[in-house]
Amino acid sequence: MPPKPREKTGAPSPTEGGSSPPATPAAPKVAYVTAEEGDAGQRIDNFLLRILKDAPRSLVYRILRSGEVRVNSSRVGPEYRLVLGDRVRVPPVRIKPREQTDAPSRSLRDFITAAVIHEDRDLIVVNKPAGVAVHGGSGLSFGVIEALRAAHPELKELELVHRLDRETSGCLLIAKRRAVLRDLHAKLRERDMEKRYFALVVGRWPYGAKTIDLPLKTNLKQGGERVVRVHAEGQEAITTFTPVQHFAKLATLLDVDLGTGRTHQIRVHAAHAGHPVAGDEKYGDREKDALLKPFGLNRMFLHSHSLTFERNGEPFTVSAPLSEELQSVLDRLAENAGSRGAKGKA
Repeated sequence: MPPKPREKTGAPSPTEGGSSPPATPAAPKVAYVTAEEGDAGQRIDNFLLRILKDAPRSLVYRILRSGEVRVNSSRVGPEYRLVLGDRVRVPPVRIKPREQTDAPSRSLRDFITAAVIHEDRDLIVVNKPAGVAVHGGSGLSFGVIEALRAAHPELKELELVHRLDRETSGCLLIAKRRAVLRDLHAKLRERDMEKRYFALVVGRWPYGAKTIDLPLKTNLKQGGERVVRVHAEGQEAITTFTPVQHFAKLATLLDVDLGTGRTHQIRVHAAHAGHPVAGDEKYGDREKDALLKPFGLNRMFLHSHSLTFERNGEPFTVSAPLSEELQSVLDRLAENAGSRGAKGKA
């Protein structure tokens, strides 16, 4: 039987001309979510960011560390990848929703859509400008993914495939469907995607082609600043550096093959080799960077120039040209500092 209507009390209702205290939001409750086919292979931290709309990353990592999130009744770390049918316990959390008017500006949307260098039914590839974050957070309201979602509201499953540091420019992959995201994440895990960068490092790189295989560990400094160091207890990290052009003793342009995808990997490995990336404010050499200022260097010189992987049985490559700013730095160095190719040719 349907419940009986609640009897009125003597207190007037708002429609009866009286005032009432503001409604108290219902307390959030534990939720259980079953991983579907489109979720399989996705990291639990990224899954939670999608489930808990507007949740900051710090909150997601906190509830994972505390064990409030459970998968099949067991604790998991942020790197855990979902399996079809996993039962995920999502704890009750209070999240302040964004205001409806809180959206990426038209100028940001136009800026990012103008940077798209490839689009098809599965993918968007952006030549990400330096200075723009890939996603909002850490004091930034919006990044590339929010701008694209605002520009394409019809694409309900847009997700970042990987990330680039805010000051790094170049190829950034965005999947249009979760099935595509899962497939590309598998390629990244299996190292079936070639990721190549241009990095200008300070000084004359003396090693020729060199592979650095040193584990990296992320630590937290005061104020929450994330710093990565070479550490025996860190995660495997492999980077291959190949000289492209020497600019006297001032700098060397390197082609970098990223074997693994650890946070700040190229920057830390280059610094560990004694030749930090030019313009790197966190791991760099300020005195040597100052010598490059007259050549127009005003940002970190690290650019993801190409991605290559297999699609439908055929190799697929997308390339992002250097910005005019970075190309100008190289041109001015070649003109004024002297330039020699990696094999000694002028």
